[in-house]
Parts: sequence; structure tokens; C-alpha cells
Amino acid sequence: MRRALEVARRTPAGDIPVGAVLFDGAGTELAWGVNRREQRQDPTAHAEVEAIRAGVAKHGDGWRLSGCELVVTLEPCAMCAGAIQASRIESVVFGAYEEKTGACGSRVEVLRAPGALHVPQVRGGVLKEECARLLQDFFAGLR
Repeated sequence: MRRALEVARRTPAGDIPVGAVLFDGAGTELAWGVNRREQRQDPTAHAEVEAIRAGVAKHGDGWRLSGCELVVTLEPCAMCAGAIQASRIESVVFGAYEEKTGACGSRVEVLRAPGALHVPQVRGGVLKEECARLLQDFFAGLR
């Protein structure tokens, strides 16, 4: 999670600071991503999707990220949870909970929904205070 926090601090100005890091089964970093929605004017440019896209190019199993772990500073939304399932990521670790759009248990439960074709392991709340502080500082700067 410390690496994901480091990555989140690279988020372009104006985008919500979220960092995602993808590791292979041996713990080697494959890729990372930050939110770039504002920078790219692309609603799908979330940190998780950016990391998944970059990771698929390196992992060597087509679109599948079997055996990989995604570490992200904020609980994934429904779109990102869908991308996590579709790419067959084995486990997800996230920091801060997202009460408004969280799709890993806070608002809805996409990753463990009945009938899901792929159910990754999920662990939330890792360094949650530090991850939440990064977001709080960003939003305080907008006020």
C-alpha cells in the first residue's frame, strides 16, 4: 500500500489522487496507474483501469491477469470492480473505504455478487487513515 500511496502522489493536478499498483504472483510490480479522467477527458481513466491496461501488456497471458494482485488507495467503484473481475485478478487490497461509490462492500458488492463468474479475494482498510488523508487534503484544497 505504501507503493500505491507513492503512486497516488503522481496524479496529475485536478484529478482525484488515487494510486493503483499491479503485482504478479511473485510480488513483482507489473504496472501502476493514477486517475487521469480530467487530464484525458476520459471517464474510464481511473487508476485501476490504467494499471490493468498497462499490466495486461506486460503479463503475457492475453487479457488475463490470473495470479495478480491489485493494490489501490481507494475502494474500487463498480466500473473498476467489473474490470477487475473481467481481467481475472486474483486479489484486491484497498486502503480508504468509499461510502458513495465503493463497490467492494461499502455501497454495493460487485466483486462477491451472487453468480459472479470470477470472485477475487478482497481486503480493505489497509493504511486507510493515510489513504483517506490524501483524499481529504485534495478536497480541502478545492474549497
